[in-house]
Amino acid sequence: MRISKVVIPVAGWGTRSLPATKNLPKEMLPVFKKPGVQYIVEEAIEAGLKDVVFVTNQNKTIIEDHFDYNLALESVLERTGKHDLLKVAREVAEMVNIISVRQKQQLGLGHAVLCAREVIKNEPFALMVGDDLMFNADPGIRQLTRIAEAESMAVVGVMPVPEHKVSSYGVIQGEEIGPDMFRVRDLQEKPRSGEAASRLAMVGRYVMTPDVFEHLQDLSAGGPDNEIQLTEALRVMARNNRLLAVRVRGMRFDIGDWTDYLIANIYFGLQDEELRDDLVQRLHELVPPPSK
Repeated sequence: MRISKVVIPVAGWGTRSLPATKNLPKEMLPVFKKPGVQYIVEEAIEAGLKDVVFVTNQNKTIIEDHFDYNLALESVLERTGKHDLLKVAREVAEMVNIISVRQKQQLGLGHAVLCAREVIKNEPFALMVGDDLMFNADPGIRQLTRIAEAESMAVVGVMPVPEHKVSSYGVIQGEEIGPDMFRVRDLQEKPRSGEAASRLAMVGRYVMTPDVFEHLQDLSAGGPDNEIQLTEALRVMARNNRLLAVRVRGMRFDIGDWTDYLIANIYFGLQDEELRDDLVQRLHELVPPPSK
């Protein structure tokens, strides 16, 4: 099978990042010089995915606008001779084909995926959650698409997390069948510490086969948040022996977590040769060495 589309759900409220996200989508919070969602799209492009399907809502048109031309801004940059910045602005608009669908009710990740059904139709597709930024010479989502295309099977991306954090994730239960590859037998959604089947947590990268839509269609919204859970559809696929997991290699930042968000900005600042020395100096001033 061949994968060319990626679904990126961006309709959530971003409550973990309030008050910063009261009027600005969390996906547009800047991470160094770019909004977080741009890193997600760039990862998809590096993996050869050509069509980006945003599952959005009426309050988040700013995300689609970011990947469109801004003729007024371009006119100012051209008139003032800022051709380098003009090139940057146009490259963002030209990087990918954007398709937008509305999630009219906020009923969770599973429902967001279901909203993309008419666009995806009967094709396999990648799914990337915008909270998780991943960086590696081999893009995280490509590590999954490579296995999915070879095995003609759905794949979830996993990473090991500390025991005290498993209750914040969905974790897999299964067995390793190759280097960094697992046959998934079941899934647990946010298990209590000490009750998790593993510490391998799903981290916002998936490749789905179109049968996921049938499984999602059979589910009803429920739980404390009245949501349709993607994990429940994945459990059906696992029990049908149709789900693999890949341990994703690379650096990951959960930008819905304030510590990770700030570390991500520092990380990119340290890669910038013009800023690095000043940034290191200021960090030393803010965090003096421990007294002897």
